This record gives sequence, C-alpha cells and structure tokens, in this order.
Amino acid sequence: MCKAGLSLAQLQDRDARLEAASQIAFLNLVADALSDEVLGFHLAETVELREADLLYFVLASSATLGEALARAERYSTLTNEGVLLQRREESDLRLRYSNVGVARHTDRHQVEFWARTLVRICQTLTGTSIKPIRVTFAHPRCGASGELDAFFGCEVAFASEHDDVVFARGASQLRLVHADPYLNQVMIRSCDQVLSHKARLASSIRVRVENALAPLLPHGTARAGEVARALGMSERTLARRLAEEGVTFLAVLDDMRKELALHYLADASLSISRIAWLLGYQEVSGFTHAFRRWTGQAPTQIRADLLNREGQDP
Repeated sequence: MCKAGLSLAQLQDRDARLEAASQIAFLNLVADALSDEVLGFHLAETVELREADLLYFVLASSATLGEALARAERYSTLTNEGVLLQRREESDLRLRYSNVGVARHTDRHQVEFWARTLVRICQTLTGTSIKPIRVTFAHPRCGASGELDAFFGCEVAFASEHDDVVFARGASQLRLVHADPYLNQVMIRSCDQVLSHKARLASSIRVRVENALAPLLPHGTARAGEVARALGMSERTLARRLAEEGVTFLAVLDDMRKELALHYLADASLSISRIAWLLGYQEVSGFTHAFRRWTGQAPTQIRADLLNREGQDP
C-alpha cells in the first residue's frame, strides 16, 4: 500500500477518493503479487454496478442505451476523475476510454476493468446479452488475454492506437428495462450539480506527452513533431512547455521506454524481438544497446532474474 501511496484507512473508507495514479499503482502491485496478468478484468466480473452511485442510476433510468451512454460520456468523471469517456456514433457506436492526468502506459488493469464493466452495464441495463463487435487496447497482449477474447466475443486488438469498445450502430436504440423519465430528470439535475463543483483534473505536459507517445511507439513514429501535432501545438511550444517542467522530449521518451521494457520483460509470453517492436526499435540490437545503457545488463539477463524471482515467490 505504501508503494502505491495509499493507507489502510483509505482502502477501508468506501467514501474515500483515491488518486487515479495510486489506483493504477496499487492494481499493478496486487497483480504482481497474485501473478494475475488480467487482474482488472477478473475484478470486473463481480463488482456491484450500483456502487457507481449517481452515475449508475442516471444511466439506468435513461430511455435507450444510446441515451445512457451519452450520459456516461458527460458524467464519467463523477466516479473517477482520471477517466474520460468519449462516445461517437457513425457507422457504429464507439466508446473510447482516455486517461486524464495519469500516464496511460502504466495502466493495463484499470483499462481492462473499465471495458468489462462497461459491457456488463450495457447488458444489465438492456436485459440482453449484447456483445461488442470490436475491442481495442493500447497495451500489448499477455499470456492470459484469451480470456478477454472469450468474454467480449471477438478477438481483441492489442497494441492499438486507442482503448475502444465498439457496438453495432443499432445498439443505441435498445430500450432500457428500468427506464424512468421522471427519475432520470432528478438524476440529471443531481449529476449536473455535482459536476459544477468539480474542478477539472490538471494534467502536466509530461503526462500528456507520455500518453501521446504510447500508441506511436510500436509504429516507430514516436517523434517530437508527431506528438506536438497530436497535442495541438508546435514542436517549439512543446519543447518550451517540457523545459518548464525540467525535462526534454528525448528524456521523456527514454524514461518511458525503460519503464515499459522492465514491465514487458516480466511477461514471459513476450519475446525480446516483440518487446523491441513495442518500444519502437527497428532492430533488436538497438533495443539491447539502449537497455545496456539503462541498466548495465542485457535484456535476457534481467528477464531471467525477474522470472526467477517470480518463481520463488510463495
């Protein structure tokens, strides 16, 4: 708990507000301790949906699934200020998850928890077994990811540009089993009142750069110009904003690659060549050289140490 910046009192207090970064760190530590590669996905299996409080009831009292998801887009920060949900309906109905103020590349379990919970909410509200037609995650596939394919009913695309859950377009017209227009208006007023008193979570430029870099790395396009374009600013402005926080673009990129490399090496299902690709290196030799610079050891040595340590844990 201390490593995640949390106390026992915070975990025991159902009304305590936990910082998004602490939630992610805690889930990562628990997952490592339990050797559960898809902990967040497993936790979402039995979570009580009504614990989302105002958010759940404003969704449940809506008339249709499309209306409920529009409410989810507006009010998602009520339950987690580190999460932004975006809805788009064109040829299909897409829900996109984004981190706000926290680095996406450290997060697997919370994203997978969100995706399964979202599908469960849609099934519960409509009284159907509705399944998405497409699911994508920015993080790589792991050895247990087949469980996600089975639950979602489609082959999940990992190492993608975005975190999306996509339904067929007609899904938005599904009627909800507990629709109540009068209750819905009361809930909307309550949610709007709470929302008006919440300040938007500030996001450092470094975190925004890391989140922009995450989907670019596997494609070898993790360049300052690409990131600046994604953030809607010039490359010069990006450099200035980073300098104000005491870092450079190359330092952020290097630190992020090192952190991800150590995380990926603990996953025996990822080959060294696959890790090199995920980090944006065209050749394994380039990754090996960088890794020796970071740690003084070869990736294979560190992997052996990590896996050996994991095998010795009770």
